Amino acid sequence: MATTVFERHRPAASVIDASLRDTAFAVFWLDDVTRTTYPSLTGTTRADLVIVGGGYAGLWTAVRAKERDPERRVVLLEASRVAWAASGRNGGFCEASLTHGHENGMNRWPDEMDALTRLGRENLAAIGETVQRYGMDAGFARTGQLAVAVEPHQVEWLRDEEGFLDREAVQAEVHSPTFLAGAWDRDDTALVHPAKLGLELARVAAESGVEIYEHTLVTGLEGDGSGPVAVVTKHGRVMADAVALATNVFPSLLRRNRLMTVPVYDYVLMTEPLSTEQLASIGWSHRQGLADSANQFHYYRLTDDDRILFGGYDAVYHFGGKVRPRYEDRMESHRRLASHFFTTFPQLEGLRFTHRWAGAIDSSSRFCAFFGTARKGRVAYASGFTGLGVGAARFAADVMLDQLAGQPTERTELAMVRERPVPFPPEPAAGIGINLVRAAMDRADHHGGRRNLFLKTLDALGMGFDS
Repeated sequence: MATTVFERHRPAASVIDASLRDTAFAVFWLDDVTRTTYPSLTGTTRADLVIVGGGYAGLWTAVRAKERDPERRVVLLEASRVAWAASGRNGGFCEASLTHGHENGMNRWPDEMDALTRLGRENLAAIGETVQRYGMDAGFARTGQLAVAVEPHQVEWLRDEEGFLDREAVQAEVHSPTFLAGAWDRDDTALVHPAKLGLELARVAAESGVEIYEHTLVTGLEGDGSGPVAVVTKHGRVMADAVALATNVFPSLLRRNRLMTVPVYDYVLMTEPLSTEQLASIGWSHRQGLADSANQFHYYRLTDDDRILFGGYDAVYHFGGKVRPRYEDRMESHRRLASHFFTTFPQLEGLRFTHRWAGAIDSSSRFCAFFGTARKGRVAYASGFTGLGVGAARFAADVMLDQLAGQPTERTELAMVRERPVPFPPEPAAGIGINLVRAAMDRADHHGGRRNLFLKTLDALGMGFDS
């Protein structure tokens, strides 16, 4: 098999060992915040709207619901702590795309791409406006994102992109011997502090009158929708006129959605702060988000205190499709990331990683969120963001609120919103199939990006897979 740059220029094992020697198995973003504690729900109460899930999708739904109708009684129920899962541990890339890139959207909804692109950009602008209006300390910065080619075939993929940079130009932006070319999209990505964004959304929601309950596990929904729906928790229940489900990677409360997503584990490292000399050695003065262009790609960005977050590449599915804390501690993946980091930035040899962690991504077969209603329109749901939830969760909140209002809007009439993705097969087929796809994608990365017949067939069936 042909090699990639990460195999041709692998650093010494001693470099990797030293970089990880004192690394904490902890989420940097969650170590970097002060939390408000919200009570648990006990007993029975009533609400106009109940939101299940305290991540971005649920929190945006709470904020948007109160902005639409300040008198509406809104209750948000979170099984653990707000913003503790994907919303507190992602890379902080807040993208305008609602479709996981233009090509994926064009392959699925070519007639809607102009509208989807416009709506996505309006959504990103509205996130920035909301951050400013409420004085949210979320680290929101419109830096854009630089896609980089690290293999010759990737240069050709980027050549026709707006903002194309040849080798000299991309090296002028960020100094890495692996960068052969790039394409800088200056407008459609912002960077955020992910945990602060989630906690600030909770603050804004609470200050607007939303009742937030933590450590309140929802165990089921009762009622056929002809009247209020009972949202049943471990120690109580809420009678709700409307319910928004924002449980994402966790098992759906609706049986129809149990096979619509799979949890795929993504791994991340965070460095110690770079010195002035180390930062000068890599350039990166414009502080863009970075991502390379392979099927199995890395994403990386700077923090406000000049650390580098470096994540991605491995996308691991565990047989059975469960979300388990033990899946997060995978030293094999963290060592691989450390190796790839020093291939990317050999001038930073000696830098240490202070944090390593992982999280589960709610992956759908179409790579972006899907939507729907149940219980005669009293329950709405959004799930399957496949890594786009930092930005797309706000759009999803508006879709769910539109659906619960029962009034068609431009959003609810989109085929992207009305259509459901192809479900994943049950086990053991799911585990076998997903791992076969990952192996095929790895082969493609090692053979000039050429996708084999297996991948092409899955693409045609709408059952591809994205790392």
